[in-house]
Amino acid sequence: MNKSELIDAIAAEAEISKADAAKTLDAFVNTITNAVASGDSVALIGFGSFKASARAARTGKNPKTGEPLEIAATTVPKFTPGATFKAAVAK
Repeated sequence: MNKSELIDAIAAEAEISKADAAKTLDAFVNTITNAVASGDSVALIGFGSFKASARAARTGKNPKTGEPLEIAATTVPKFTPGATFKAAVAK
């Protein structure tokens, strides 16, 4: 499912216009992005939680030459699915 299909599904499920569904989806994504970027976590009970996770520096390997290279430490977004979401997908 791509973004336009998701907007169509949200509009049908919530019985709102596609424009309102698009605004709502954009606001949802922006709010979660801003919260996680500022170090907060977002927990949606039953669905899952979004948080920032630190990734340590490590040594990698250049696939062309095989030479070792240093990969810098970084912070990445992480999603952990909730129990209800896991159960729905497992069916």
